[in-house]
Amino acid sequence: MNTPPYHIVTPRTVVRCYNPADAEALHAAIVESLEHLRPSLPWAHAEPQSLDWRIAWLRNARAKFDRDEDFSYGIFAPDESRILGAMGLHTRVSPDGLEIGYWVSAREAGKGIATEVAAALTRVAFEVCGIRWMRIRCDIDNLASAAVPRKLGYTHEATLRGRRLTETGAPRDLMEWSLFREDFPASPAARAELEAFDAAGRRVL
Repeated sequence: MNTPPYHIVTPRTVVRCYNPADAEALHAAIVESLEHLRPSLPWAHAEPQSLDWRIAWLRNARAKFDRDEDFSYGIFAPDESRILGAMGLHTRVSPDGLEIGYWVSAREAGKGIATEVAAALTRVAFEVCGIRWMRIRCDIDNLASAAVPRKLGYTHEATLRGRRLTETGAPRDLMEWSLFREDFPASPAARAELEAFDAAGRRVL
């Protein structure tokens, strides 16, 4: 698999790998969105974390990106003045696949930001990384998240029983969506508008 771009520009966002200097902006986006995030994202129940914890997390995320281990991105406003959410190309699927994970801040919810950025990362995954298939998972009750893969041409493969535990230990069902290389050219994701650049600032898409 080829390394994903470090910097991606979509019509309404800048999507880039994190730096430790993003800690305050990320902290603000998470704290203002906790009630919005907690119903579907288990990690949100451990928030808010300290700023030092956030800096350490960002350093680790950037190190994983640089080592081609996992690829976490911040979703920024065009001037990068604030964080609108986060998205990742995660390597936990298989050697020839990637999983998209995402959240959008409460202030930006319902504006199509997740769909716009997920489309861009789907195109990047197939056209730059050269992977064979993509996966998106979401809580069975998270209808907004489920709308993203549906709009982009992913197929609902299954609803997996009890695959996630809530903060109280109760099992939750997950929906699983996939998109394969042979189906990608006909999908809406293939028409995503973007510019993508590598670590040296060279355009790769």
